[in-house]
Formats: sequence, structure tokens, C-alpha cells
Amino acid sequence: MTTTIYHNPRCSNSRETLQLIRATGIEPSVIEYLDHPPTRDQLRAMIASAGLTVREAMRTKEPEYLQLGLDNATDEQLLDAMIAHPILMNRPFVVTEKGARLCRPPGLVREILP
Repeated sequence: MTTTIYHNPRCSNSRETLQLIRATGIEPSVIEYLDHPPTRDQLRAMIASAGLTVREAMRTKEPEYLQLGLDNATDEQLLDAMIAHPILMNRPFVVTEKGARLCRPPGLVREILP
């Protein structure tokens, strides 16, 4: 089973989620999404698998959100913004064969680990 975490090492939730995964004996594929963002299709699939709306998967308090005027944006515009500005993507997302979760709080990762 493959486990992938879209990780920001500066984020305490992301670091704790990674630690929880490793505590189960799993060494996940770690993608530092600020440097290597998911594709639009990957992002859309993660959001859907996690049962979130596109807006719920965004960091609406980032300066870029306000600068880009995303308050009334469509889902497609929000996806475009997250791809162009990965800091807008909420984190950490974890993807396994059991699905995807936005692990806020980090303990949500347990729902999709073997």
C-alpha cells in the first residue's frame, strides 16, 4: 500500500501527521507541495476523495487569497489559484489506497491508514 503526504515541513500539523504515519511503521512518499504541487487532476481527486469542497481545501487567510480576490471565485478559479500559488492549498493532505484526508487535526490520518 502506498501512502503519500503532501507536506510542508514548517507546518506543525504536517509534521505531526508525518510522525503519526511513521509511528505505524509506514514510510510514506513525502511531497513538499510548495516545491512540487499536485497536478490539477490530482488536486481535484484528493479534494473529492476527502469529501471536501474546493474552498474547504484552501487556506483562506493567506495574503494571496485576498490579493487574488478569491471570495467569490468558482471552484475552477480556486483550483487554478491553488496550482499557481500552492501556499493556498491546505495541508497536510494524505493519500492512501483507502482514500484521502486533509489531516487537520493530524489524528484524521488514522482513518485511511492500514
